[in-house]
Amino acid sequence: MQNPFKPTAGATPPDLVGRAGLLDEFEYGLRQGSGAPGLLTIITGSRGIGKTVMLSSAESLAREQGWAVISRTAVPGFLAKVGEDMLQILHELGDGGPTRKITAFSAAGFGLTTQLPPEQIPDWRRTGEELLRVLASKGTGLVITIDEIHAVDRTEISQLAADVQHFIRDGLPIGLVFAGLPSAVSDLLNEGVATFLRRADRINLHEAAIGEVTTSYQELFREGGVDIPDELTAEAAEATEGYPFLIQLVGYYLWMAAERAGSKLDQAAVAEAIAAARRRNALVVVGSALSDLSDKDRAFLRAMAEQEGPSTAAQIGSIIHSKPSLVSKYRNRLIAAGLIEPAGYGKVDFAVPGLRDHLRQ
Repeated sequence: MQNPFKPTAGATPPDLVGRAGLLDEFEYGLRQGSGAPGLLTIITGSRGIGKTVMLSSAESLAREQGWAVISRTAVPGFLAKVGEDMLQILHELGDGGPTRKITAFSAAGFGLTTQLPPEQIPDWRRTGEELLRVLASKGTGLVITIDEIHAVDRTEISQLAADVQHFIRDGLPIGLVFAGLPSAVSDLLNEGVATFLRRADRINLHEAAIGEVTTSYQELFREGGVDIPDELTAEAAEATEGYPFLIQLVGYYLWMAAERAGSKLDQAAVAEAIAAARRRNALVVVGSALSDLSDKDRAFLRAMAEQEGPSTAAQIGSIIHSKPSLVSKYRNRLIAAGLIEPAGYGKVDFAVPGLRDHLRQ
């Protein structure tokens, strides 16, 4: 049996630990069609918490129901690309007679390698109306997923929201699922034209319960013939802190260790696997999260790392020698970046697993 763990951004893991039932409303909406509340879904959570995986799961559910899917990441100009994707799907559908369901077409960002001539670049809203009417005649619809909305100018996101609202008012079969950091989503929902999205289903992803991680590990290792004592399985689960990316990383290195050791894991092998997972997490998640920070932002985080738990503004200000107004400025900026999060009145804590240890080292 191949290693079932998938510690790659966006890759679907073998077991969505702690995520059972989160997309039930969305799946029900696919069966109901236009106007179903679940067809508008917002996924939020910190870095490495599994937002992209949840988007992928929503896309899979849509395809299973015969819906067309457009998957995009929010980079500048993404809205025009959505229009191109729509036009591509219209071409794929052709002029054939209506059927109950179609073979779902996925236009992921890496799937389109050509650029339309300027005269063929569509007005995406007009193209969307045409496509949705064709899909409705076939008893299906279109789901658009947008990832990382925190990384793009609000103008395009607001325009997308306005046009999706227009499609919904016209009774067209459209679904919109997007994901982003909590602060970015909150900002978007407070902006004019996007306010209708406040009625959307909100999926706020949090850490999985350690007990659920332990159970998942036990089942997967048992299925793969890996011999690991229960107390070591629990130790490995504890090391993940319930974060999906770390769950996959620790599982991946445990499985690798089992392959080397003849399917039996001892204390030393488990400790080595946990250490390897933490190093990889520091490189992939923590390192990239810190790469664009200013010196002042880094000083703020280092001051937090000196505490054993949540930090107060007064503690941080005294360490970095800054006035409360500046501390508040850095605090808000780091919350927006998804690196820290509120942890009670006047306190903040790290939102990225392994960040405190990384800064201490």
